[in-house]
Amino acid sequence: MYEPGEFGESLRRLRERRPLIHQISNYVTINDCANITLAIGASPVMAEDVSEVEEMVSLAAALVLNMGMPNSRKIEAMLAAGRQAMKQGIPIIFDPVGAGATKLRIDAADRILTELKITAIRGNLSEIKTLLGIGSGTRGVDCIEPQEDNQALAKRLSAKLGSIVAITGSTDVIAYNNEVCYIHNGTELLAGVTGTGCMTTALIACFCSVANNAFAGTIAGVAAMGIAGELAKQELAKNEGLGTFHMRLFDAVSNLTPETLSHRMKVEFCSEN
Repeated sequence: MYEPGEFGESLRRLRERRPLIHQISNYVTINDCANITLAIGASPVMAEDVSEVEEMVSLAAALVLNMGMPNSRKIEAMLAAGRQAMKQGIPIIFDPVGAGATKLRIDAADRILTELKITAIRGNLSEIKTLLGIGSGTRGVDCIEPQEDNQALAKRLSAKLGSIVAITGSTDVIAYNNEVCYIHNGTELLAGVTGTGCMTTALIACFCSVANNAFAGTIAGVAAMGIAGELAKQELAKNEGLGTFHMRLFDAVSNLTPETLSHRMKVEFCSEN
């Protein structure tokens, strides 16, 4: 069991150390991922050329592999960076964006999961189903599936890969070994802004680089995004919409304090036998 103060302490360490987070990211969201990394207190580098990724990841405290906008060159760079990260014990966070949409994405995800030891995976429900081989294409954030189904799927993929699995949606579920938790923070507005999933993955990497363990780091990263969404929504005036929410989301992350993170987290741990 984790004490709330432990997550706040991770944020304090993060801002003291300013770890370098190497991200091979999604071109649609790369700027947001870099800025959210800066906002939480870490330092981003978005190198993706296969000729430099091994050297770059050697300098980093965590590696993000984001499968958005894939191409053959980028996939080889991900694998090269991942192999080097494994050699050095650097946590690897995988975001299987649109995993079931095309054969290229399906094959890329399979190679990444087969050839690399992934620390944590964050995806929506349809992406996680695809990784389990039971998906039927892909769609946006899934909110209509029963909560207990999410838990079963997260546990199943975690057991299969030996990785932490986070399924984000209206209620987030995170599973690893016999540990399962739900995170009840967030707002429906997060689903209306492109890139909040990718940004959450970046935050997970930031926290995993300094947390006592990667499960706690994954919880902190997911909860931080949910809390920031709540705080950003609170600041919206009557005539303000998603554009302003997007801007205020970065404000909320940059202004997030260890005390706010600890006190606002709505985490439900489930006992497993």
